[in-house]
Amino acid sequence: METALLAWFAEHRRDLPWRRTRDPYAILVSEVMLQQTQVERVVPRFVAWLERWPTVEALAAASPADVIREWQGLGYNRRGLNLHRAVQRIAVDGWPDDLTELAGVGPYTAAAIGNFALGESVLPVDTNVARVQERTGHSFSPAAGQAMMDLGATVCLARIPKCDVCPLAERCPSQGRRYEPLRKQSRFEGSFRQRRARTLRLVADRERPLTELDPDVVESLARDGLVSVEADVVALPAS
Repeated sequence: METALLAWFAEHRRDLPWRRTRDPYAILVSEVMLQQTQVERVVPRFVAWLERWPTVEALAAASPADVIREWQGLGYNRRGLNLHRAVQRIAVDGWPDDLTELAGVGPYTAAAIGNFALGESVLPVDTNVARVQERTGHSFSPAAGQAMMDLGATVCLARIPKCDVCPLAERCPSQGRRYEPLRKQSRFEGSFRQRRARTLRLVADRERPLTELDPDVVESLARDGLVSVEADVVALPAS
C-alpha cells in the first residue's frame, strides 16, 4: 500500500513553499500558521513572513506589535505571539531536544518539524493522516507522512472520498463508503471571536481609548498578551 501511495505522491504532490526547505525555522512558521488556517490562505502569508523575517534571529528581534500586525488575517492571533516567544527562546538557548517545550508547539508540530526538517523517523499525525490510516487499516511509515496529508486533503476527503481516483482503493476496506458530516465550528459572524478580531484590528491601526472599545473583549485580549492597557489607553504590547 505504501509503495502505491508514494508513487501517486511523486506525480500528484502539492507544490507548497515550505516543502522546498528543511530549515526548521521555516517549517515551524508553516506549521503554526497551518494549525487552524487553510493551506490556500497560508501560502502567500508564509512567503511574505519569510521575506520579512527570514531567520530565527530576525523574528526574535521583532516587536510583539509588529508580529501581531503581520499576523492579522490568519486568525487565532495567540499563535503569532506563541511563535514569537518560541523563536526568542531558540535565539537564546538553541533548539531544545524536546520541541514541545517551545510556546505553542504540541506533539503534532514537534513531530512535523522532526520529520520534515530534522529527518527524524517520526510520523506527524494530523486529521488527514489519521483519516487515511483509519480508513485503510494500514500503518504507514514516517516516509509517507506528506503523501498521506495530500491524499487526505485532495482524495480521501472527510465526507465523500474520491475512491474512483484513489491509488489505494483496490486494497482499501472502506472503498465506496460515505461519511456523516463532521461537527462544524461555531459561526464566526456575530461571535466573540469576531469581536476580538475587530477590536484587535482597531488597536493594530492605532492605540485607542478604552472607552471606544468593548471592555469584555479588551480584557480577553489583554489576558492573552495581545494588547496592553495603561491609563485607559489600549495599545499593542511594546515588549
